[in-house]
Amino acid sequence: MITADGPVYVIAEIGINHNGSLDTALRLIDMAKDAGCDAVKFQKRNPEVCVPSDQRDVMRKTPWGWMSYIGYRHRMEFGYEEFRRIDNYCKANNIDWFASAWDIDSVDFLEAFDLPYQKVPSACLTDHELLRYMATNLHPVILSTGMSEEDEIEDAVDALGSRNFHLAHCTSTYPCPENEINLSYIAVLAMKSLYHDPSSVLVGYSGHEEGIVPTLGAVALGARFVERHITLDKTMWGSDQSASLESERLKELVTGIREMEMALGDGIKRVYDSELPQMKKLRRVGGKVPA
Repeated sequence: MITADGPVYVIAEIGINHNGSLDTALRLIDMAKDAGCDAVKFQKRNPEVCVPSDQRDVMRKTPWGWMSYIGYRHRMEFGYEEFRRIDNYCKANNIDWFASAWDIDSVDFLEAFDLPYQKVPSACLTDHELLRYMATNLHPVILSTGMSEEDEIEDAVDALGSRNFHLAHCTSTYPCPENEINLSYIAVLAMKSLYHDPSSVLVGYSGHEEGIVPTLGAVALGARFVERHITLDKTMWGSDQSASLESERLKELVTGIREMEMALGDGIKRVYDSELPQMKKLRRVGGKVPA
């Protein structure tokens, strides 16, 4: 779980990188578990609600050939049976899972499972009807803040009300250049009094950069959870693959996060036992070299 003083909660975003294949999704869960992640995350949409009318019949190239955009979106969606398999698989492997819900139908769909969180994708931050509906459910909400200005974030927080939620700093560019990541905003989010109780409203980072250094920097700046897209192969078909981490890079990230946590310490200045021999040998007092 995401906590104020426990280990950083590491979320592997599978999203739609499964390309409609349950087998690929299960392999990605294995990859996340092997790397030491705490959770995997998917996305859930009702294409009939989410696809704009002017895009429904636009033809596009897909892994299944040329088809309409609405047909493609339906082909990419997992139904109850696939998510039941995912739910059982994650429980058997002791790893959390949850999903971003893009519409009210998807919130209701996900309520069939006992999930630790429900996620608001950045694209839905201004959908206050969706936010208010999420606020009536029991699960804590994670709100991503990509492609949003300050007043839009404040309005989204107001729509969620006083319930338990967390905020993810995010820039919604895939992949995101370093000069647009703006990690300093993590501290701004954490300090703002309008975000209610700082002991329960925690700040994290949803990254879309190609490397891992900015994510480690987010942990150093106080992110209590991080989310990164993962893939079996960055060359696979799909818009999110290039901003995703493959297996070895994901392992490097999780290892780096745990090392960063140890290096951050508790903020209390002390003399460590390992320093005592050097202190005895080198410490000068009153300009005199130790005897």
